[in-house]
Amino acid sequence: MTSPSLPVINVAVAVAQRADGRVLLAERPKGKVSSGFWEFPGGKFEIAEDARRTLARELHEEVGIEVDTAYPWMTYDHAYDDKVVRLHVFRVLSWRGTPHGREGQRIAWEDPAAVTVAPLLPANKRVMDALNLPPVYAITQARKYGVSAFMPPLAAALESGVRLIQVREPWMTSEQLAQFARRVIALARRYQARVLVNGDVAAALRAGADGVHLPAEQLMRLCAPPAIGFWAASCHRPEELAQATRLHANFVVVSQILPTASHPGRRGLGWDQFAALTRNCPLPVYALGGMHLDLLETAMHHGAHGIALQSEVW
Repeated sequence: MTSPSLPVINVAVAVAQRADGRVLLAERPKGKVSSGFWEFPGGKFEIAEDARRTLARELHEEVGIEVDTAYPWMTYDHAYDDKVVRLHVFRVLSWRGTPHGREGQRIAWEDPAAVTVAPLLPANKRVMDALNLPPVYAITQARKYGVSAFMPPLAAALESGVRLIQVREPWMTSEQLAQFARRVIALARRYQARVLVNGDVAAALRAGADGVHLPAEQLMRLCAPPAIGFWAASCHRPEELAQATRLHANFVVVSQILPTASHPGRRGLGWDQFAALTRNCPLPVYALGGMHLDLLETAMHHGAHGIALQSEVW
């Protein structure tokens, strides 16, 4: 928890990312606090100011580019000995101009999975972890296809770029779930994709999964993080997002956003309510419910990290 005695400094942070996935990092110039450390470009702003406007100004002044689009992403606090920095992080995927160090600082385009510049400011670790989450989270449908018949669509999805999968088959016993998860994991490993098992930590551990995905009701019963290193949770209400944040989930899924065939009587949150619910969330958020691949940019515009798919992806 943030100490109430420390001053809070609001900072707009720009994660400029090229089509190849590399992100822009800049070295803090000599004479500034933490000079020599590497960070994402950005700058301080007063809470009454517009964070996007600050972001655009700082990118122009620091690295000489003009922002076209900046999507809200995460907001989180990082405590230093003498202050708390509240980082309002935006993803910048379109700009004009060629980035260069206008203050004499070095810049670098880095692979988030293998950063070569050092040292990084500690506050950047959360962003780096989030950057290694793909934009699409695929949820299995073995009951619809049959277990064996599901494997070819899974292979096709992996071949097309899916890199994060949730094994969700509530009709299976724990042992059946572990057995099925092992088959999914064996195929996913060929593509360096990560697999989470829904609702059953024991099955996830037996199967050798990368992590577990908890339904909201399980999340709310937790007193401590689950006994597995990588985990996510489903959320529908502010208190569930708060619980996932308190227990340091790696990411969350918020639903239901749009009407779906499986829940025809539910209207869904809609994009405006989704944005209001997740505003200033410190965790990466996937939008679920009525999603299609062509809604990815819409989801990001409303603050989502990506989208979760259960039907279209297969």
